[in-house]
Amino acid sequence: MYKNNEEQKNLLNQFLADHNVELSLETLEKLYAFADLVVETKEYGNLISEKDSQKFLSRHIADSLVPYIYIRQLAGDPPHTGTSHTKEQVLKCVAAGTTAGMTHCEVATSLKGKRWADMGAGAGCPSFPLAIVMPEVQFYAVEPRNKRVQFMNFVKDRLHLDNMTVVGKRFETSGLAYLDFVSCRALSTFENDWERAQPGLVRGGQFVTLKSYNNIVHLENDPAVHIYKYALPQEEQEYALVTRGNE
Repeated sequence: MYKNNEEQKNLLNQFLADHNVELSLETLEKLYAFADLVVETKEYGNLISEKDSQKFLSRHIADSLVPYIYIRQLAGDPPHTGTSHTKEQVLKCVAAGTTAGMTHCEVATSLKGKRWADMGAGAGCPSFPLAIVMPEVQFYAVEPRNKRVQFMNFVKDRLHLDNMTVVGKRFETSGLAYLDFVSCRALSTFENDWERAQPGLVRGGQFVTLKSYNNIVHLENDPAVHIYKYALPQEEQEYALVTRGNE
């Protein structure tokens, strides 16, 4: 479906280009394959609405890649000084929104071996697109619903994602701890999501969540969080990526 959907592919590629991100053809093909599996696989129940299935690349894949775009931070922050960054510096920069001076290679090297869990992973967004574009990071897709777990394991095998582990539990009972990143996408309120995520983070780790901006506008003056606003192709509302460090 999406391999031949030029309109959707163009919307996604333009979104990436607007944020100075260029992915290899192999990576893009894997993202298209993931989209096809979500939209076309029926034996695990209805994974996505008919409306959303028509814009999966421009809406869900693009949204899932925002943390990747944000970590690279090529959207306008002043350049970082210096030429090398430790893993700890990357985490601090993610919290502050100041990784602009890092090259893609440098960020990838600094993130190698980091552990990232996604709470309430559902059908795999954002964890699977992120695992595709960041193979140097170990991802855990945490989801209690059995059919979703079966589907994600099916996708993991089909796409040969060696950096992905599917965990069929709630995050609180998953046993995951000392994580560098915990994320979720449109799960609950920021406050509730942070309360669930924080115990699983290593000190200095980062909570990363994707929300409608209207749902987190009250956090604008909160010094503990960083807000990165963005728009998605052909979507009217404004969205936000919100991070908070576990200090």
